[in-house]
Amino acid sequence: MHVDAQSVAQFIKAKAIALGFDACGIARAEKLNEEESHLKVWLSKGYHAGMMWMNRNSELRVDPRLLFEGTRSIVVVLKNYAPAHYPFADRKYKIARYAMGNDYHRVVKKQLLALLDEIQQAFGKQIRGRCFVDSAPVLERVWAHRAGLGWIGKNSLLLNRHLGSYFFIGEIFLDIELAYDKPINSLCGTCTYCIDACPTGAIVAPMMVDANRCISYQTIENKSEIDEPVRNKLKGWIFGCDICQEVCPWNFRVKPHQEPAFEILPALRDLTDNQIENLTEETYNSVFARSPVKRAKYPKLVHNIRTNQKFFH
Repeated sequence: MHVDAQSVAQFIKAKAIALGFDACGIARAEKLNEEESHLKVWLSKGYHAGMMWMNRNSELRVDPRLLFEGTRSIVVVLKNYAPAHYPFADRKYKIARYAMGNDYHRVVKKQLLALLDEIQQAFGKQIRGRCFVDSAPVLERVWAHRAGLGWIGKNSLLLNRHLGSYFFIGEIFLDIELAYDKPINSLCGTCTYCIDACPTGAIVAPMMVDANRCISYQTIENKSEIDEPVRNKLKGWIFGCDICQEVCPWNFRVKPHQEPAFEILPALRDLTDNQIENLTEETYNSVFARSPVKRAKYPKLVHNIRTNQKFFH
């Protein structure tokens, strides 16, 4: 069955929305020459901190055709996670908004696989595809930008004019030619709210974040003690950090997500500052069982809490 690239692209986008995604765009799979230069500069300055895997497989990161042989098109989806109410806004300790509900890897991956199945059912099982959600050497924000879904903000996050930056990104690599979307120019203008608001100065230049100074990196990816320059500037964050997103004007009027799986977990919603300060392993296991917070093991989360306690005034 022959169907033109434009029709298939329109089908994919319509199905993506029907399956629960909030936006969908498509980019041509090709080597990312300009982005490769940016990545090399970032790595050469040591801004990847302890994320040594960023140094590995760099050739796969900049050429998706090496990651999944035969890739010709990259379907990119956005999945809103903005909560209707953020329960930690007025509390001493804070957890990033993306970790309020069920682990997004499973939720988004399941919907991506359903979308791939829809494509194969409609246009033939011979179509090959592979799904990714924050779990492979894929420059997700770059592909989302190329797929016309937004622009890279000065805090290095993808910004969408309707969704702000509170969303997950997923991809399907496909071995078929499709109609492609055009990248969007930055709409940040002269705004520097994110740069100015970062308490640790982690945004060292527009679109250049030093993970060594980033609270999100220090409270999640850094498996050892939080680095000295950051310890007294955590501002109560014990898992992740939303400061540069909270001040972004593009996030001021975003609509809350409509995904039941991302509803705030009751045990997490009801977690008190006192419970956090006296967190037992039993409470940790029961409260965070289905949350991305489990990425930070119990000893790490306790360390984050204790480090915050030392510097509360």
